[in-house]
Amino acid sequence: MFTIPISVVTTKQQTSPDPNKTLFDTAKDVFSEDGVSGFWRGLKASLVLVVNPSITYGSYERLKSLLFPGRNFLLPRENFVIGALSKAMATIVTQPLIVAKVMQQSGALIKQADGLPPKKFNSFVDALVYLVKYEGIAGLFKGLGPQITKGVLVQGLLFMFKDQIELLIVLLFRLIKSRRRVALV
Repeated sequence: MFTIPISVVTTKQQTSPDPNKTLFDTAKDVFSEDGVSGFWRGLKASLVLVVNPSITYGSYERLKSLLFPGRNFLLPRENFVIGALSKAMATIVTQPLIVAKVMQQSGALIKQADGLPPKKFNSFVDALVYLVKYEGIAGLFKGLGPQITKGVLVQGLLFMFKDQIELLIVLLFRLIKSRRRVALV
């Protein structure tokens, strides 16, 4: 909730036709267009998107138990592959919301019939409906390739290092515990 204003300004700046616009200028634009509430454009989609890490972690744990039953620790490459697969699944499921959030935060406009001027999306549902109507189902998955590539690399590495760090901590605690026993004898 606290980072959404930064996300709005970042998205607006990234989609701006003016490459020289500063962060401050972009923030002023958001404020002048929509007031203070403009900084929280896409809030509902962002709140719904908190399920993405849950899907990722749940998928990781399920894949780990299916592919490597009974093993507490996996090899780094095994963790990387399972982490990457779990993130790919979570991204595919949530990509329509990611696209809708970006459209809403960027200030993209809805074409209106009868010569009315374009208007901004009121909600991420408006953005989803617009995408399906004008771009088909494929529009919901715009940018999926780069999104999966980024997520797969980050999440694969995260899970790869997570298990290794966890293993080191377990070994460290065992070492400390064994030294205490020796000291007590």
